[in-house]
Amino acid sequence: MEGDSVTLNTDVTEVQKNDLILWLFQINNSDTRIAEIHKQVFDMYESNKTFGDRLHMDSRTGALTIRNIRTEHSGLYKLTIIKGGVTYKSFSVAVYAPLPIPVITRGTSNCSSSSSSERSSVSRCSLLCSVLNVSDVTLSWYKGNSLLSSISVSDLSISLSLPLEVEYQEKNTYSCVLNNPISNQTRHLDISQLCQTCIGKSELQSLGLSVSIVVVLVLAVVVGAVCFHRRKCKQATPEGKYYPFHQII
Repeated sequence: MEGDSVTLNTDVTEVQKNDLILWLFQINNSDTRIAEIHKQVFDMYESNKTFGDRLHMDSRTGALTIRNIRTEHSGLYKLTIIKGGVTYKSFSVAVYAPLPIPVITRGTSNCSSSSSSERSSVSRCSLLCSVLNVSDVTLSWYKGNSLLSSISVSDLSISLSLPLEVEYQEKNTYSCVLNNPISNQTRHLDISQLCQTCIGKSELQSLGLSVSIVVVLVLAVVVGAVCFHRRKCKQATPEGKYYPFHQII
């Protein structure tokens, strides 16, 4: 990870007077000399252009240490050892930047609801998990320990967003996870906070439906009572005569 120190070992116990230890770093598919011990003389070439003062070469073993390593120091390091014979080694170094913590926000779409004959209306809201300026990472949504969706990227300094639509159910635990091969960062979702507006809207709709049902029932009772009263009055009137409704007591 960025900021760490990395040591590339030569497996040489002790460099002798006539030994050669040569380190190369591949830049743009071209090998560049960065450090050398030959006849016990050190040469760091122009490594400071790429590494600054981060490189250190052990005088006894020829091991190469990169201090406060950065992502631009990722790549292939080649070692040549001439010590009685010739030995070649190579080291592939991958450096990852510290991961940011994902941010969860409400999506731009409105709240929605669904219903069926087997269950009442369920409130849903759209969410968005985002990270900025990342590379070689995977962004994922989890429900408990189950993976719901994910997106990966290998480009440098790119922003990622991953949408999710959730139901308001407190028993469900959602989390957004950003990870690379060596570390991860997690943001847990607080549904009651981010989906509060959706919940209020759902409750308002339910209240409106209940009020409508009550009004319809009251009207039905009133109409039924009026019809019953009219029928009763008509039966009490002598046959062949009609009296206005207001004259009947």
